[in-house]
Amino acid sequence: MNKLFIMFAFLLTNICLAQSPAKIEAVNFLQEGEVSKLIIDVSKDVVSERSHIKADKQILLDIKNVTGDKRVLRGIDTSEFSGATVFVSPYKKPGSANDIRFAIQLRDNVRSFIERRKNRIILHIENRFGVFTRSKLKKAEEQSFSTDNSEETKEKIFIPKSNSVNDILENLTQSGVKRYVGRKISINVNNLSYPEVLKMIADTSGFNIIIEDEVAQLKPLTINLTNLPWDQVLDTVMDLGGLIAFKHGNILTIKTEEKARLEKQAELDAQKTTKTLEPLVTKIFPISYAALGDISKVLADYSTEGRGSIVPDDRTQSLIVKDTVDVIERMKKIVEVLDTQTPQILIQAKVIEASENYTFRAGLGGNGVNFSYDPFGDIGDNSGTFQFSSVTTESAPGLMNASIAVFKRITDLNFRLDLMESESKVKIISSPKVITENNKAATISASDTRNFITQAAGTAGLTSEITALTAQTSLNVTPKVTNEGSILMNVSVTKSGFGAQTDPNAPPAQTSNSIATNVMVDNGSTIVIGGIYSTSDSEAVSGIPFLKDLPIIGWLFKTAYNPVKSRSELVVFITPRVINQEEAGLVNREDSFDTLGGEGLGL
Repeated sequence: MNKLFIMFAFLLTNICLAQSPAKIEAVNFLQEGEVSKLIIDVSKDVVSERSHIKADKQILLDIKNVTGDKRVLRGIDTSEFSGATVFVSPYKKPGSANDIRFAIQLRDNVRSFIERRKNRIILHIENRFGVFTRSKLKKAEEQSFSTDNSEETKEKIFIPKSNSVNDILENLTQSGVKRYVGRKISINVNNLSYPEVLKMIADTSGFNIIIEDEVAQLKPLTINLTNLPWDQVLDTVMDLGGLIAFKHGNILTIKTEEKARLEKQAELDAQKTTKTLEPLVTKIFPISYAALGDISKVLADYSTEGRGSIVPDDRTQSLIVKDTVDVIERMKKIVEVLDTQTPQILIQAKVIEASENYTFRAGLGGNGVNFSYDPFGDIGDNSGTFQFSSVTTESAPGLMNASIAVFKRITDLNFRLDLMESESKVKIISSPKVITENNKAATISASDTRNFITQAAGTAGLTSEITALTAQTSLNVTPKVTNEGSILMNVSVTKSGFGAQTDPNAPPAQTSNSIATNVMVDNGSTIVIGGIYSTSDSEAVSGIPFLKDLPIIGWLFKTAYNPVKSRSELVVFITPRVINQEEAGLVNREDSFDTLGGEGLGL
């Protein structure tokens, strides 16, 4: 009974794991010679499907039952490369729960194939038509199929819709692994020309065929095939001769790959000629936030070569674009996505000083946010294990146990700190707020200048001088907003102070402590930095007034000399918030990528 239960639990666990979605771990794009590659790493085997929408010049790569973080599923602008791709836009496939679609926008309709290497999917795209031969495409598809034995992958075989001649011919024009369903035939020829062999197959199978003249120039063929489907025989003959089939109605046209490439190039040249005849229109794009030079470079890749023009006007902060109607419409959509406000970040800081004899910890070296002062106890939901960043500390005297913690929210922080300050448990040094632009440094500092009297020997004897020294506490923050809305901060905290004046002839030594770190937090989350300590010495003598100052017997009326050494810790709370998320395009940014993905927009 126990064995059956264990087996059932094992099977149930495997089923759950198999049905759970995989995760996209990385997406990269690279160009190697005349081939571009889109490389997608996933956590486990997945099913992928490729389709080509020639009308929109797009390749759609669908990956089933998979999820991914926004930082991974980002749009990739490939227009700087010299290849056939312009933009890669990943987004959630409409109408599906866990399917991700990659829309690859092309400059021209070129061919592609998928390569699978364990948990890696590689989409190969030729940078010009004709780089991939038909035999290479078929071999690549067969190798990909042979390395993946999952049941889902078998659905990738091209299967005719029916056993009719028309559907079988339609299936033969596909590039990839095919299933052959035609009537079985045998063929045995010796040193026969390709046109004669193709006519024999067409007559036997009952379909119309047109053979281009270039096919007759191929070397004669000798083959012996027995009891095979006629569509497989035809496909084999075309592979041997490097031929390509095109179906027009119920007619199959056979031509060489070189002839097909030349015709495709002629078609592209004709399209360019047609574009030269299209009327040009002029449109002015007001640019509110983006730099004119930067956005001009992006739009230049979409401009009609030799005809279109983009002129920036600095006085009105506008772009004057002259091009065809469809190109202008395409540029309009790009400007709408790129011309957004620069993120503005509100930096809220709270700098406090807590005495060492009062146990104060906020995720510093412990297991979360904990105020051990009895009236408050734990902060509850905020307690737990937090993510600690690596800390870079600059060498400085007195700097020990520098700690940094990051957590989502601290509720009622101001109230708690104010109450603790009223009970002399902590001292709030400052509560500054500052707004800065994305990737711009914000500096907050507070200084204290003190005058010290020193003595120096001169011609007239000892003279007193006043020396001014300044101690400063400074906070420098450089925020950088990521595409998904998180905030990467470069933070440095520096605190300088005064030491004890042990020599009346010299000013006291100054101390300096500092912490520097890089940390990523969610919008509105708080980072706590602590571990900067300072020490102070004090002397306390108490007794009966007047009597304690009497010579010889005064010690009877006062307490003993009681030197006190205290240590305090500087703690800094930093909370960054993006105050213009929507205007900066950080809200619904995935929807913007969907728009560029070409769902009917044909970028």
